Formats: sequence, structure tokens, C-alpha cells
Amino acid sequence: MGVKGFVEGGIASIVAGCSTHPLDLIKVRMQLQGESHVPNPALQTLRPALSFQTSSAIHIPPPTPPRVGPIATGIKIFRTEGIAALFSGVSATVLRQTLYSTTRMGLYDILKQKWTDQETKTMPLSRKITAGLIAGGIGAAVGNPADVAMVRMQADGRLPVSQRRNYTSVVDAITRMSKQEGVTSLWRGSSLTVNRAMLVTASQLASYDQIKETILGNGWMRDGLGTHVAASFSAGFVAAVASNPVDVIKTRVMNMKVEAGQKPPYAGALDCAMKTVKAEGPMALYKGFIPTISRQGPFTVVLFVTLEQVRKLLKDF
Repeated sequence: MGVKGFVEGGIASIVAGCSTHPLDLIKVRMQLQGESHVPNPALQTLRPALSFQTSSAIHIPPPTPPRVGPIATGIKIFRTEGIAALFSGVSATVLRQTLYSTTRMGLYDILKQKWTDQETKTMPLSRKITAGLIAGGIGAAVGNPADVAMVRMQADGRLPVSQRRNYTSVVDAITRMSKQEGVTSLWRGSSLTVNRAMLVTASQLASYDQIKETILGNGWMRDGLGTHVAASFSAGFVAAVASNPVDVIKTRVMNMKVEAGQKPPYAGALDCAMKTVKAEGPMALYKGFIPTISRQGPFTVVLFVTLEQVRKLLKDF
């Protein structure tokens, strides 16, 4: 039964991840809007052509680029990089879902079976949340290398051509990161990944099970597609609200470029959060929320609807 839960969760996660990948890419690009830790010296410091020796440099802050929404971001990517760019990093998504989501879904299923009351066939919400926290944390630790590769591949197109990493695949990304930045770079931002995964898994899986039980228990709907869609979309909204701030910081820490002999743009997660809030305001932590919920909603719906169908297909195994 334990292995079966991993297989079912893995299949559903890969289908959901691939089908909503373009929305995830748009979310990542929006979360990186406003970053300014790599200043352009030509714009930062200007000296008048005619000046006295005692005059100091005139510091002119770089212009702040206008913030655009998810639709405009998607159109811009399509026009400047082509339709294939919307699937940049999809190989990393497959690997991430294989490692991270398969692990969390399988562990949650095992804990759910162990902690469910055999008489009432129910499990308290507190135990569902605890199971989600445990499963999400372990799954994120396993899948972090693929997560870092995915973020970098998705964000590469926004950089100038000369600064792009141009990874050809998730294997190329992981190999080059290991050689150029050390093996530890594969777990960059892992604390954020684990925290986010714990929040997402606890809110997403626990919410789905709780809402589904409530709908069926009150007789509002029968156990079918309608119930699965309603419960899964609600769970996706809860997960998006809970995880977006951590997701923004995670994206920025994973995407930062560390040059040899130079100080990293961010010293860590807390430093990144403080710099982001100071430079862009507290609502910057909810950057990309619209594409997050636009992606999290369909992802969760596809995930659980597919999961329910896969369970029916594999019920005799």
C-alpha cells in the first residue's frame, strides 16, 4: 500500500506540473520584477564632463521598470523569446515532481493510513496538517536540486544574452552548478524550499481532505468530479495564500548569481526578505500572487482529479 501511494501521487503530480508549467514560469518572472542587486555602473554614477577636481560624483538611481501583470508578462515572453520559452525548464519540472511531489504524496498517504481512526474512518484536521508538514519537508529536501535548476531555467530568458546561463536541460544545469559553484549550490535556498513545501503540503493536502469530507458529510454533493474540483480549487487558494511570501524569497535566493570573489547579493533568506521589503515594500512578498493562484488553482485541480482517477485505475493492485 505504501508503494502504491507513491506511484499514484507521482503520476498525478507529473501530469499537473507539466500541464501548468507556463503559468509557473510567468509566476517566477513576476516574482523577480524589481530586483536591483546587479546595478549598471553606467547608470549608477555619472560625472559631469566639465567639473572641478573637488566635485563629487552624481549618483543617479536606475529607473524602476514598470510592473506588468501575468497576461502582459506571458505576451512579452511569447513575443521576445518564442512560444517554446513558456516551457523553459519543463525537464526540471518533471524531475522536481518525480522527486519532491512523489515523496510528499506518498509519505502523506502512509501517515494518513496510520493516523486515520479505523472505526470512524476519519482523521482530525490537526493530524492532517502535521502529516502535511512532515511529508512536505522531507519531499522538499529530496527535490531541492531540481527546484533550483527549474527556477534558473525559467528565469534565464529575462537576463541579457551575455549573462544567460543557457542550460540545455535539467541534467546540464545540475552538472554545471556542481562544477562551477560546488555541490552545495544544489541545496541553495533549501531552508526556504522546505518551509514553503511544508506550508503548501499542509495547506493543500489537509485542506483538500477536510473540504472533501465536509462536502460529503453534509450531503452537499456526491463523491464525483464536481466534489473533487470544488475541494481541490479551494485547497489551491489556501495553499497560494499561505506560501506566496516564502515562494518570492525562495525564487530570488535560488536565482541570485554569485560571482567568484564577490559578495553574494543576499546573505540568506532573512536578508533577502528584509532587502525586498525595504526596497519594494511589504506587498512585494505577494508579487506574482495572481499567477500563483492562477497556477496553484489549476495545478491542484489537475493534481487531485488525476489522483482520484489513477486511484480508481489502480484500486485492484
